[in-house]
Formats: sequence, structure tokens, C-alpha cells
Amino acid sequence: MPGSTLRARFSRSDNLTERPDFALVGILRVPQLQTSPGRAIVRRIGYALIALALVVLVVYLDRDGYSDTQDNELSLLDCIYYATVSLSTTGYGDITPLTPQARLVNVLVITPLRIFFLIVLVGTTLSALTESSRQTFRIQRWRHRVRSHTVVVGYGTKGRTAVDAMLGDGAAPSDIVVVDTDPVVLDAANGRGLVTVQGSATKSDVLRLAGVPHCDSIVVAANRDDAAVLVTLTARELAPTAKIVVAIRESENTHLLRQSGADTVVISSETAGRLLGAATLTPNVVEMIEDLLTPEEGFAIAEREVEADEVGGSPRHLPDIVLGVERNGRLLRVGSPEVETVVAGDRLLYIRRVSD
Repeated sequence: MPGSTLRARFSRSDNLTERPDFALVGILRVPQLQTSPGRAIVRRIGYALIALALVVLVVYLDRDGYSDTQDNELSLLDCIYYATVSLSTTGYGDITPLTPQARLVNVLVITPLRIFFLIVLVGTTLSALTESSRQTFRIQRWRHRVRSHTVVVGYGTKGRTAVDAMLGDGAAPSDIVVVDTDPVVLDAANGRGLVTVQGSATKSDVLRLAGVPHCDSIVVAANRDDAAVLVTLTARELAPTAKIVVAIRESENTHLLRQSGADTVVISSETAGRLLGAATLTPNVVEMIEDLLTPEEGFAIAEREVEADEVGGSPRHLPDIVLGVERNGRLLRVGSPEVETVVAGDRLLYIRRVSD
């Protein structure tokens, strides 16, 4: 059939951004609010009771149009009985309760057991069948709305720690997209409420699927420096104005990352080595640096605009401990001649105390 051929061609497409949304289920995962199974079952039973009440109301208001096998006028109990046997698809058999007591037992005992059976037998199957449709809808809605987010390439130790720092600084989990090839780490990221994309970030269509052309910043935490260079080149081509931060192992590759478009390059091995060396002589300095890099408690490095009453003053005399001033896209350290006074439009990098 032509329709089947078209769907198969889309599903096998190598370009992820050209696939329809339903073909991205399992590749792009948008987290959903988790609820307990017991609460879901209670909610379904509530819906069933609402439907039952509506049917009872309709039948009761039009009870003159109904009759039983004895041609008696329908009572409210008769209407409830008719609604229950109708909604539960029981129908009418050769055995029917005639006395009010028997019908009351059918309403209060038989029908709840029948509904419970249907929930146990059919509920799991329906949930599995509809999960794909719900995920497709979430993917479609997310792709239309995603803007100004952060893409994290690699969810290993460095990527996970970077996400922890962003969440600690107040970033929303829905504003972070994780790209990785390992489904196990993506499951962990999705469990924290992060959007995940499974695939190699060296491919432009994977980065497009992660919304790189519309993101504000990109964190590249690849396991290899050569992969980091290729990811940075591809990301810079897709997002010319985004801020790209890259972690590498060897300092000799710093110039390659700069030429590839990285705004900030963090040398993880040398940074760790410096901390190890400093710890042998000044362990308190290392502890303080760790405190500054942990946004959840103690002290943290923050950034803010200069307030109107601070313009013209020295950054050394401000209430906050100012480390540097960002002016016209340049970071100027306190003590340099250019920042004897702060001017309107400056941004201050300062140390703030994290409230408990």
C-alpha cells in the first residue's frame, strides 16, 4: 500500500529531523509527571463512576420510555441497575435479578468486581498501547515550544555534574536537553525530568533534534577531545550565537576548540591536577574552591547587573565581594586600571552566600 510504504520510508530515514514525530519515540524522550499506579487506578474508577452517574441521570429522566420484563415503572434502583449492566457490557441474559435485593447486590457487589476485573485485565494493555501516542504528542508539543534552553552533550561524570550545577543555580529541568548514545544514562537523565535525545552529537541532525539552533548555551562533555572538536564545529554551525562551553582532557587541544567556535574551554585534567597539588600545601584553599563550585550550600559565584546607586563607585567598596566586571563582552578582573569604577551596563561577578 502507498501509505505503508511512505510510513516505512519515514521510519527508516537517516535524517532524524525529517522523520514524523511518531518515528522519534524512543529517540527523543520528553519526561512526564510521574504518578503512582494506585492513584491512576483510583482516577480511572472515578471516571467510571462519573459516567455511571450520567447514564443513571439520563435513564431516570426518561424512565417512562423504559420497562422491565414485568412492565413495571422503573424506580431509581432500576435505573442504576440498567446503567451498570449497560456500561459494563454485560447485556441481558436468561438470568435476570427480579427482586430489589438481588438488583442491589448486583449493583454493589457484582459490578465492582466486574470493573476490577476489567481494570486488571485491560488496563495494562491499554496503558501500553496509548503510551506511544502520548509520547508522540509530547514530542510534537516540545519541538514546537523548545526555545532558549541548554543542550548538554554527554551525560557522564562531567555532564552529570554540569547538570547538577545548573539545577542548583535554579535552572528548570525542562530547560535542559541531554544528548548521549548510552540508553542507560539517558534513562537516569529522564528520571530527573530532563529531555533526552539518543544519538551521536557529531551528527547535525541529532543536534537539530535537540533544538540546538534555538538554544542559548551548549555544554560539550564528551569523553574524547577529538569528539569534542567535531561536536563544537557542528554546534557552532547550527547555532552561531549560542554560548559553547567545552571540557577537554589535554591543554594542547585548547586552540583547536577555540578555532572550532568554543567560547569557554575547561581543561579537566589540569584543573584536577592543580587542585591535587594545592591540597598538599593549602588544603583549606581547595575546600573553599569546592564550596564555591557547589551552589547548593555555603558560598557560590554569581553574576548580576550593576545597580543605579553603585554606578561611579569602586567595585572594591561594594557590599558584595566582587571578583570581576564584565564590560562590553570582556571580563576585567578587579584591580585592573579599567575597572577603578563601575559604569552603567556592567555586570558584576561576585561571591554570594547561599541561603539554607
